[in-house]
Amino acid sequence: MMASALRGSLVTLAKGLSGARLQPLCARSLSLTSSQNVSESPPARADSTFKVTMVPGDGVGPELMTAVKEVFKAADVPVEFEEFHLSEVQNMASEEKLEEVLSSMKNNRVAIKGKIHTPMEYKGELASYEMRLRRKLDLFANVVHVNSLPGYSTRHNNLDLVIIREQTEGEYSSLEHESVSGVVECLKIITREKSRRIAKFAFDYATKKGRSKVTAVHKANIMKLGDGLFLQSCAEVAELYPKIKYENIIIDNCCMQLVQNPYQFDVLVMPNLYGNIIDNLAAGLVGGAGVVPGESYSAEYAVFETGARHPFAQAVGRNIANPTAMLLTAANMLRHLNLEYHSNMVSEAVKKVIKQGKVRTQDLGGYSTTGDFVRAVVANLRHRTV
Repeated sequence: MMASALRGSLVTLAKGLSGARLQPLCARSLSLTSSQNVSESPPARADSTFKVTMVPGDGVGPELMTAVKEVFKAADVPVEFEEFHLSEVQNMASEEKLEEVLSSMKNNRVAIKGKIHTPMEYKGELASYEMRLRRKLDLFANVVHVNSLPGYSTRHNNLDLVIIREQTEGEYSSLEHESVSGVVECLKIITREKSRRIAKFAFDYATKKGRSKVTAVHKANIMKLGDGLFLQSCAEVAELYPKIKYENIIIDNCCMQLVQNPYQFDVLVMPNLYGNIIDNLAAGLVGGAGVVPGESYSAEYAVFETGARHPFAQAVGRNIANPTAMLLTAANMLRHLNLEYHSNMVSEAVKKVIKQGKVRTQDLGGYSTTGDFVRAVVANLRHRTV
């Protein structure tokens, strides 16, 4: 059963999501609910479950997905996961497995995934599994909302900015070759079509979310043709949105300005590599890779993953990883599925743990374990439902 009302607002910006696949238990009508009008009382027991593809990935990914499943169970979330273990470093790599994951993602249209570690060694294939998944699904827009968490103080508090990254071309085009011995050429691809597409996504996002400014990040002073085309495309699209202020900034200056005065930014849009760098820099402003959620969109699919993508391999099995980013990512996924009540319940339970400050993982200066954090979130969920 396909439900058009499931079309998430951001995939609508990406030209339409036809909805997540439902496993019907009985007839059900769905309506899109704004976050401002969410009922505080729990809804009737869901009479449909949502199929979602889950790819735990490498490093602490499986531990974080276990946290998601435990929290979802405690919150009685009507989601059923189709879980696939895909890795390039754990002898789980095969074209057949990759196709299975892609098939599930295409059927369900919504997925949640951990970081699939990309080895640096060249073994005959330049494109990593991460890159191939993005291209196969055309996940062109990566969105990272960098938001300070109440109760955890950093140098810059009350931050609220959005990073939008084009992630299907640019420096990640996998076009490298050794022209002569000792000389390697790595091609960066910038196209007008994809530059205008990501620019439009950014301005549509700003319009829909009530934001006032979009800043294009570039290096057009050096890469005059490539980044010049990206910058020109952004400027052309900006003319169609007179109510949104438009600015541009060079990438190196942007990094410095983010550290000195991040409050000047609202929505930032940029090509692939710059987005990867800025995602991580901005995550560090509010607490690090363990606290920032993210998501990627195509015209048809939505994949939810943490904002700063790190496998954190050195923490595997030590029960020290911070599950905040993955749990908030999962809450965003529920909102995309029109499960507003469950989304708010999960995100509020997570943020309450941070605000109370009694349970802090090592990355936030505490001594609590992953399990401690999850138990605290579950306790908040139970307290809310009593």
